[in-house]
Amino acid sequence: MKITSIETRAVRPRWLLVKVQTDEGVTGWGEATLEGHVPAVAAEIRQRAEQLLGEDPRRVQHHWQRLYRHAFYRGGPVQGSAISGIEQALWDITGKWLGVPVYALLGGAVRDRIRMYRHVGGDSLADLEASARQAVAAGFGAVKTSVFGAGARFLEPPAVLAAAVERVAVVRETVGEGVDIGVDFHGRVSPALAVPLARALEPYGLMFIEEPCLPESVAALKGVARATSIPVATGERLYTKWGFREVLQEGAAAILQPDPSHAGGIMECRFIAAMAEAHFAAIAPHCPLGPVALAACLQLDACTPNFLIQEHVTLGEGYLVEPFRLQDGYLAVPEGPGLGIEVDEEALVGRADEGLWSNPSAYAEDGGVADW
Repeated sequence: MKITSIETRAVRPRWLLVKVQTDEGVTGWGEATLEGHVPAVAAEIRQRAEQLLGEDPRRVQHHWQRLYRHAFYRGGPVQGSAISGIEQALWDITGKWLGVPVYALLGGAVRDRIRMYRHVGGDSLADLEASARQAVAAGFGAVKTSVFGAGARFLEPPAVLAAAVERVAVVRETVGEGVDIGVDFHGRVSPALAVPLARALEPYGLMFIEEPCLPESVAALKGVARATSIPVATGERLYTKWGFREVLQEGAAAILQPDPSHAGGIMECRFIAAMAEAHFAAIAPHCPLGPVALAACLQLDACTPNFLIQEHVTLGEGYLVEPFRLQDGYLAVPEGPGLGIEVDEEALVGRADEGLWSNPSAYAEDGGVADW
């Protein structure tokens, strides 16, 4: 079997799909979405695809090594996302060729269903409460919310912290003690502000706090982790096993959130999960992306013993021939070959996009640039 073409499809709202075709008629799909940088990733894929034309798509790890190591300048979000999308598509082809799900090639399923969580939010406390009620009514046993909008300052007065805590209190009161809550700090908060905020949130029994500070300084992340009893989660902006190594060695996070569409693909995230398991850490893959990215996550989740919970924002309606179906906050382990999905290519035509979505610009009260 030989690879005959690799192409990208930018589709609304901000997703980049990868389609790999072969001379035996087996087609693989992946997702290389990098929010706000889709044209750059698409260009990287076009350039790197030349190395793979005419090659056997089933040599997945060999091609990963070529794409990563022969680039000389390694790592980062653009290269990581490009390789990830291609890698997922190669696994999809391999699984389809063998007639088995990808997870069957990575040791087999270790669970029967996959726990999901829903995002809840709202500008007002009433909206937040309504969103949380909807999640519980839909059967979710876990939710995630945010406490700070864009533009948080290095330090904030007590009133601002109290307002942030009140949002979590509303969610806890609404969902009850039987539902897990994750709180995303979104990397908007300085370590000096993250510590008192985390301590103030401890009475609410959180499942985790996510990106309590930016991951560039493992020492800072470790400092926050040591200052609170709430498990720290991080990883959506880390790439490949090398990006996670120091976080694990230093005990800076208890939950890793690698993204199979950024961190290097399905197998690379399985390697990261194995490293985490050896350090008694769990994984909760990052996926506020499209349905193909979710399909890749589910293959990882199915075969990973230290999997905790899965993020999602879509079940694939309007993109997949058969969208995923939730039951009581869980998805069944996919049984179809490859990624277990069939992309609705006719629907994609009506959803074509130039990939020019960008993050909103955020500014502090004094007009200085702030994190979004």
